[in-house]
Amino acid sequence: MTALPQVLKGLKVIEVGGYAAGPWIGKVLANYGATVIHIESRERPDGFRLQYPPYRDGVKGVNRSGCFSYFNDSKYAITLDVKKPGGLELAHKLADWADVLVENMRVGVIDRLGLGYEDLKKTNPGLIFMSTCNMGQTGPRAATGGFGSQLSALAGFCGLTGGADGSPQLLYGPYIDFVAALIGAPLILAALDKRRRTGKGCHIDVSQYECGAFYLAGPLLDYHVNGKVIDRDTNADPIATPHNAYPCKNDEWVAVSCWEDGEFSALAKAAGHPEWASDPRFSHARARRENAAALDEMIGAWTETRSAEQIAVTLQAIGVRAYPVNTCADLFTDPQLSHRKTWRVRKHPEIDTQAHYFPGFDLSRQPGDVVAPAPVLGQDNEIVLKEFLGLSQEEYEELEQNGVL
Repeated sequence: MTALPQVLKGLKVIEVGGYAAGPWIGKVLANYGATVIHIESRERPDGFRLQYPPYRDGVKGVNRSGCFSYFNDSKYAITLDVKKPGGLELAHKLADWADVLVENMRVGVIDRLGLGYEDLKKTNPGLIFMSTCNMGQTGPRAATGGFGSQLSALAGFCGLTGGADGSPQLLYGPYIDFVAALIGAPLILAALDKRRRTGKGCHIDVSQYECGAFYLAGPLLDYHVNGKVIDRDTNADPIATPHNAYPCKNDEWVAVSCWEDGEFSALAKAAGHPEWASDPRFSHARARRENAAALDEMIGAWTETRSAEQIAVTLQAIGVRAYPVNTCADLFTDPQLSHRKTWRVRKHPEIDTQAHYFPGFDLSRQPGDVVAPAPVLGQDNEIVLKEFLGLSQEEYEELEQNGVL
């Protein structure tokens, strides 16, 4: 799919599942050269195809979902129904061909289909089998389903977000799915390294819940050591003060934080009010925290007459942490992301052009790439089954007649 020499060229991966976490792992591997085959059923395609907007021109269709496209670039796609005659046998052939299988179904589903690790390793003992689901494969909650918002709540993120007197705030989208995926991808590489040394495959059990909790090391340590539960407190920080987002011109916002008195003194001077730093209400961190509402109002009166970029540049130049609060539209024109080639525009046969995200790391000698747009449903049935698996025309036609494809 690309002429560039990619580091994972020759690695064969099959995906069984859909939505976010599993496919994002496959996308990362595909961006570095792995041959990744996304497997769906025509009767039950990937949920992102039909359940999540946006769609091209607002018209729903299995090949018009921007969300599916975003998670599945650079892959091959086939349709396979294991419940039709010959379907399960075909799935086993694919598993025997593969180096890696990634699945993110509910616990027990893939085993009931006859495609669990214990079944597949009998004929492919070197298979790296990754299961990534909400809770992991064991425990009292293992069988429960859910999506990103619920998982972020359970993992403690939402309990730290929002006002002290209001409700917890749900994080946007499948936040922990991305966290788990960027842990899952290197776990696969570690398992491949082990296989190279031992010849043995393995079953990797990724709990998205646990991957999310991992990112709350500070609050968890504070409770473990001091018995202190950190409560949500809007944008306040236990150390930095001020620490908030402030209004700017044209409905923009800027995020600002001062971590020591010298930084606040510099901010006050930049705002044209050096006297703030000597005001007893703001002269040290405890006083600024106790008078945060008044200070925020004063800072906001300064920022609202300027652009967010202007404020950020001014404060960064004097050693104060400040960044504009970007909208989704801003991200596509951000000069840093443009320089790093974060967005790779590819043309999809039904969606037309779409900007795809490239993982935030790269290799100097064997760089990755978004090598193709996301596949339309079942577009690679023939190339995968005939060229990769070596099925004959007769065998292929029989699968079609049986409704497997």
